[in-house]
Parts: sequence; structure tokens; C-alpha cells
Amino acid sequence: MKFSHHAFIVSLVGLSLATAQATRAQETPAAPAQAASAPATASSAASGVTSQAPAPAATTPAAAPSSSVTPASTTPSSTTPPSTAPVAPVVQVTPPAATSAATPVAGAVQTIPGMPAVINPKNIYSETISDKISPAIKDDLARVYVPNLRGNSVSVIDPATFKVVDTFKVGRSPQHVVPSWDLRTLWVTNNAEGSNDGSLTPIDPRTGKPGPAVTVDDPYNMYFTPDGKYAIVVAEAHERLDFRDPHTMALIGSVEAPQCMGINHADFSIDGRYAIFTCEFGGYLAKIDTVNRSLIGYLKLSKGGMPQDILTAPDGHKFYIADMHADGVFVVDGDSFKETGFIPTGPGTHGEYPSRDGKFMYVANRGSHRIHGPRHSPGSVSVIDFATDKVVKTWPIPGGGSPDMGNVSADGKLLWLSGRFDDVAYAINTETGDVKKIPVGAEPHGLTVWPQPGRYSVGHTGILR
Repeated sequence: MKFSHHAFIVSLVGLSLATAQATRAQETPAAPAQAASAPATASSAASGVTSQAPAPAATTPAAAPSSSVTPASTTPSSTTPPSTAPVAPVVQVTPPAATSAATPVAGAVQTIPGMPAVINPKNIYSETISDKISPAIKDDLARVYVPNLRGNSVSVIDPATFKVVDTFKVGRSPQHVVPSWDLRTLWVTNNAEGSNDGSLTPIDPRTGKPGPAVTVDDPYNMYFTPDGKYAIVVAEAHERLDFRDPHTMALIGSVEAPQCMGINHADFSIDGRYAIFTCEFGGYLAKIDTVNRSLIGYLKLSKGGMPQDILTAPDGHKFYIADMHADGVFVVDGDSFKETGFIPTGPGTHGEYPSRDGKFMYVANRGSHRIHGPRHSPGSVSVIDFATDKVVKTWPIPGGGSPDMGNVSADGKLLWLSGRFDDVAYAINTETGDVKKIPVGAEPHGLTVWPQPGRYSVGHTGILR
């Protein structure tokens, strides 16, 4: 594949953050440890890691990688971003303050430098309960932003009336609406499927209006390191992660993961030192060193073969991986990078979201194993108890449906999900499972609900901590 990057610096709508020039380290990402043609196998619940390579020495970004990348030996090799990428200063910013002072409990977690303290080591979602809306965003418009993949637009829903109050055009193939680390911008990831004109559209959450798009190569999804230092643009078509300035989106460095075909979703460890990404078209997970910007290794899941969303457990060490072909959720110990269990849910397991109290996980089952599924599939939502890893409730979509990606309302009373192949958004009552359907655009995908409680965002449709 031929990679294309564009130089740019853009001013975000309504952004008034001071810029501080900082020295940045350029890290050379590791090559995968084992060829994709001979992946590690898992005959039991605990699958093996194909590589755990040390972080390579820092280098300066050089020429673009070749168009054909083949996983090599266990020795790390150098892969660097194109020389045409702009060099951006790293901006250190302070996350918005919570509504009340929070004191860390005993057993403080040693996080990466610059990452906000972990308040409760037993529950990384302790600062996302309903009454902890940051003062910086409390006056933002209450809205649900729905990206319409085939409509090249965003539908804006007023959650008070369950009606679409605005629709605006964005770039080609909008996939997700992603809250920035500092909570001041909502980014629409337009990955331009089958084309090379990808972009990010910023939305000002105070007004609900879009700003000028930023040209970015293949932004299928986007995350932010927990220290706020980098935006990680998931370039799915290239099996690549682009580390960018979180404000200007200028390219800083890249990590190649050629064995991770269909790299798309991620979540982070409690201390922020690593992230685990799902590889949709290979049945793998990829573990990434977020400090050194390098590939640690791969894990082959034991069955299924189409991992989708991933969510960190409240303890910050266990990870849940939704697999659309396995019809359930894999459980993986992130530190050892081993598979430890599996929870059956429903057909086409897809998105995962914690409840506001951090006790349950809502799992969207899309109702089909197909990438482009039919309307009125047997879609449902499974509710998993974090304490027991058991399904305690299942809510079918009345008349069938295709629940995909979304998030939970600030008060925790509604689970909002896109109806991917039914051109609707679902508002699901988290007490009763009752469903409201709101017509939106063509093929809605990763919607977000705003505002949300929390101190900072690590990306996707609003993973706040």
C-alpha cells in the first residue's frame, strides 16, 4: 500500500489553550515478532503471546515505509513515519477539574508522567459517576451526535425530546465521534473508505457546530494517551497507529502493526503504560507501549476471529473483548497478555460500555456475523456484572435491530446506541430495557453522548476516566 500524509496545522473551534514548546522523543516502533502466516495458536483459554519485544532506541522520523510490509523475526526492526510529516510541539495541558476535590485511596497507582492520578485503584470509572460533570463542560449543549457512515453527515439529537434538531455534512465515511482528552472538542473521524481523502471534523460542544476539517490519513478511530500527550489515529487500512499532536493533529510518529489486520478499537491499562488494540480481520490483539510508542506483541484469541470493541475492567488490569464471530466476550489479563475466559452474550457481539456506577457492562450484540448486516436482525444488549463476569440481563431490540456503538447518558438512565443497518439510534432504558428508536441518516455508527462525567477522555465514543 502506498501511504499518503498531509501537512497541516489547524486552529480548533473555541480552543484557547496555551501552547508550550517541549522536547519530544522519537521512538522507533517494533516489528511484529512472528509472521502472520504462522500465528500462535491457543488450544486452551490461555493463549500465547507471539512476541514481547523490548522498546527500540529513539530515532528521528525518516522516509515512509515500503508498500509491502512483512512480519519478520523476533528482533525489533525500525519503521518510521514519512519525512513529509510536520513536526509538532508536544503540548502539556491540565484536564478539566472535577466538580469536587477527590483524594486518591490507599495503594496509589504509579502512573506514567503527566497522567491524572488514579483516584480509586479498584474502580477506574470512579470519576465518571453522574454527579461528576466537569465545570469546564457543564454548560455544553446536551446532545447525541450520530455519524452517518453512508450519509457523510452527523445527525444531532436533543435527548430531552428524542428528536433530530440538526444535521450537517462532514467528510467522507464518518465512523466515530470522539471526545478530545481535554473534553473541549468532539472529533468526527472521516476515514474515506476506499479513498485517500481522510479527515477529522471538529465539533464545538458548546454550540454543537462543526469547524473546518483537518486532513488526516485514514482516521477510522481515534484515542488519546492517558497523559494527554498524543492523539492516536487508528489508520485501519494501513495496519498502523499514527501518534499525533492532540490539538493540531500534526504527525509525531507511527507504530506499524502488520499482523493486526483491521486494527480498530483500544483501551488502556490503569497506569497508562500500555494499550491493547483489537485486530478485526485476523483474530488477534496487539499490545502497544504508549510511552515508547512501540509494539510489544500479539495475542491470538482462541476462537471466533473477529474482535471488535474492547473495554478495561474497573480494576484496570483485566480487559473485555467483544468478538462478532464468537458471539461473546473474551476476558484477557492485560499485564500477562493471556486469555483467561469467555462470556457468551448474543449474535454479533460488538460494542461495550460501563454503567455509570461502574458495576455493569452493557454489551451490544449486532445480531449478525456480517460486516454489512441485514435490517431487523436479532440484535440485543447483554448486561454483564463486572464482579462475577456473568450475564444478568438481556434486552432484545423489539422487532429486531442492529445495536452497534454508543455510550451512556450522563445520569446513567439511558444507553444510546446506533442501529447500524436500520438507520436509527436507540435510546435504551437501563432499568427496564425499553427502547426508543430515532430515525437518523444512512448507516449510523459510533455515536457519542455529550456532556459526560469524568476528568479526561481516552477517546473512541467517550471513554472517560
